[in-house]
Amino acid sequence: MMSATNEKVRIHPTAIVEDGAIIGEGTMVWHHAHVRSGAVLGRKCILGKGVYVDEGVKVGNGVKIQNRVSLYHGVVVGNNVFLGPHAVFTNDKHPRAFNQDWEIVNTTIEDGASIGANAVIVCGITIGKFAMVGSGSVVTRDVPPHALAYGNPALIQGYVCKCGSKRFPLGNGSPEVHSRECTKCKRILKGWIA
Repeated sequence: MMSATNEKVRIHPTAIVEDGAIIGEGTMVWHHAHVRSGAVLGRKCILGKGVYVDEGVKVGNGVKIQNRVSLYHGVVVGNNVFLGPHAVFTNDKHPRAFNQDWEIVNTTIEDGASIGANAVIVCGITIGKFAMVGSGSVVTRDVPPHALAYGNPALIQGYVCKCGSKRFPLGNGSPEVHSRECTKCKRILKGWIA
């Protein structure tokens, strides 16, 4: 079964793309991935081996979804997002196998954010633009734009530039500006504080 918006989509023969899924031009769906009906994938995305994209999930353009990531109903992923291997996104705050009236709790990953390998994203939160979540983290609350968060539970450990370079470590509990220019990409960092 396969449904794509045009012939410029590559879908591996072992992948399942259900009728009614929308796949943007230039997107590649690799080995054993499963894209459910009603899922929307943007242009030039890469879905690695064993990725699961549930019905109703929306994924922007230029998103890289590494092996074995699970995106469940209620997840919205912005443009140019990186999702590391085995990252999991939940969608129910009170899961029970026998619940008949459970409610989907939405999660938003904004443009340019990066999620590390094996991270667990608890539903109902927003991960801001260009934020980074460290590998193995359990994210239980919103992560602001450009924040670097990791741990269990994930806490803000500093801030990162759009290029990904850490430039704003937290200092002894008091916020301060550490630099106005990123030393790696030379962007001027307006109004960022740690």
